[in-house]
Amino acid sequence: MRVLVIQNFDGTGLGQMRTALEEAGAEIDMRALHDGGVLPERIDGHDALIVLGGGQNALADDEHPYLPKLVDFIRDFTASGRAVLGICLGAQLLARAHGAQNLIGGAREFGWREVALTPEGIEDRVLGALPARFPIFQWHDDHYMLPRGASRLAGNLVSHNQAFRIGERAYGIQFHFEADRSLVAEWSERFAGWIAEREPDWGSRHKAEAERFGPDADAAGSALAKAWVSTIRG
Repeated sequence: MRVLVIQNFDGTGLGQMRTALEEAGAEIDMRALHDGGVLPERIDGHDALIVLGGGQNALADDEHPYLPKLVDFIRDFTASGRAVLGICLGAQLLARAHGAQNLIGGAREFGWREVALTPEGIEDRVLGALPARFPIFQWHDDHYMLPRGASRLAGNLVSHNQAFRIGERAYGIQFHFEADRSLVAEWSERFAGWIAEREPDWGSRHKAEAERFGPDADAAGSALAKAWVSTIRG
């Protein structure tokens, strides 16, 4: 199977998704659109699409002029019936691609936070691989309304729509389930200056939070990654 991965920001990565994809024997085609990479001309050269997160918001077309074309590509890929996964910014772009309103600001979360599945999430073949409540790593300011016809799969008090599904195989996930403790530690070092401005106490609480929440979060993230990969039809 061939999986197209869209990178929107330096330093982001697949984390636990890479492990799940490699275990399934997937060929990963990574394209950094924010750094001059280009989308394929056709959607039929890949079996699945993953759109990663980024520091920009989902409406930042002026600063990132590739975004409208990416939104169209996401919409077309979803319509083809192939597996789609949007993480954080990727989820916001998936919502935008299907006519939902993007909410810029007002939904700030950073660190490990609890998320709860909805009844539909518990029954879902991907989100249902998780406990009904679980801690998971968050890093976002923005949010989105639910696209018309989408299934709401998870939420919390800050971000009502933490996960949703469009059709059978297109998933938007607001939280960073791919970020295990190793990737969080990497981000904490790589983006230390940025984090210090926004979360000045992160350096003092990172270790304790990682020890308290990390094992359960990593297990949930791994289970979700493997469950989503199982939806890909090569």
